[in-house]
Amino acid sequence: MKTINVGVVGVGAMGENHVRVYHKMEEANLVAVSDVSERALKKIEKKYGAKGFTEYSELLENPEIEAVSVCVPTTFHHAVVMEAIDHGKHVLVEKPIAFTVQEAEEMISAAKEAGVMLATGHVERFNPAVQKAKELIDDGVIGDVVSAFAKRVGPLPPRIKDVGVSIDLAIHDLDIMNYLFEEEVVQVYGSMNCSFDDSEFEDHAEIMVNFDNESTGIVEVNWLTPYKRRELEVTGTAGIISVDYIKQSIEVYGKFAQDIQIKHEEPLKGELKSFVNAVMNGIEPEITGEDGLKALKMVIAANKSSNEHKPISFEELK
Repeated sequence: MKTINVGVVGVGAMGENHVRVYHKMEEANLVAVSDVSERALKKIEKKYGAKGFTEYSELLENPEIEAVSVCVPTTFHHAVVMEAIDHGKHVLVEKPIAFTVQEAEEMISAAKEAGVMLATGHVERFNPAVQKAKELIDDGVIGDVVSAFAKRVGPLPPRIKDVGVSIDLAIHDLDIMNYLFEEEVVQVYGSMNCSFDDSEFEDHAEIMVNFDNESTGIVEVNWLTPYKRRELEVTGTAGIISVDYIKQSIEVYGKFAQDIQIKHEEPLKGELKSFVNAVMNGIEPEITGEDGLKALKMVIAANKSSNEHKPISFEELK
């Protein structure tokens, strides 16, 4: 079987998950990893047998490596991805694609010019319950989509230090709404704030998105709730679909109410398998750089809206 030689840049919590999944994949050959922490590298080298580098440029200079996962903090995405592209690597960058719209646009343009793939890691698209919801919506089971409401709340994760809750959490559900609705965004309204004096980033946010088919998406996120909840409810003219991301369960109410059994799968396995398959077969990734940019624009518009106390369109981000 043909395999793709891969590397992982950044082996913190998410990066180590990429390493674990690649290590088990028949289609992938994990060659090397990079991280600023020598302790983290030693752990990975011992457990998975991949060569470790404290300088990611050394990993990227390896001509054997065809594709890389970039799992560094968001503020470093642009620098690492641009260098990976410069070395002719196909790239899967963890969400959010970048810290700013300009950075994301530069990454997308550079990948096209270099003839390499740029995929964005919006892992919830590979949640089996979300994929089933997409199938049901496309089949017209709940009629025309009217609105979607997502709730993604929980305690503050210690790993997050460089971004706020909207770009870390809300972007998941905004991307899912893009995936389910397949509509252009008209405007975004956001209300967000920080509950603690010692943080420069928001820890709770409410975001409303108007799409051009007159449907509406609403997202509530926070790092204040003592329990973890990840839920989505989509309302249509003929019923409702309710999704629990964590339980990977789905319920359908209304005219075509039905009991649905979901086969549980780790979404990250689906994401990395899809990426490796795209590289292997020279096809467009399921979640492109452009998809990542659209979700990022929604979050940045929401932040701008919260600051200016008015709805924001994408045109106002230019």
